[in-house]
Amino acid sequence: MPAETLDIREIPPAKRHPTIHDAFADLDAGESLELINDHDPQPLFYEFQAEVDDFDADGYEVEQRGPGEFVAKLPKE
Repeated sequence: MPAETLDIREIPPAKRHPTIHDAFADLDAGESLELINDHDPQPLFYEFQAEVDDFDADGYEVEQRGPGEFVAKLPKE
């Protein structure tokens, strides 16, 4: 079960990635951040993979639940 769910659809685009990084940093190892977004967060995945040492890229999952609703799981090692 995710430690935290963060719906960023109402957050201005310029503030989304900093908000996500802050929420992820607050997690303990073994926890996950469930992210609800209005588009496929593929660029965020690549950003985390390149920049965040404790991001578990192998455990990353994303699911499109409807138009304008993508849910991604970002696990922390």
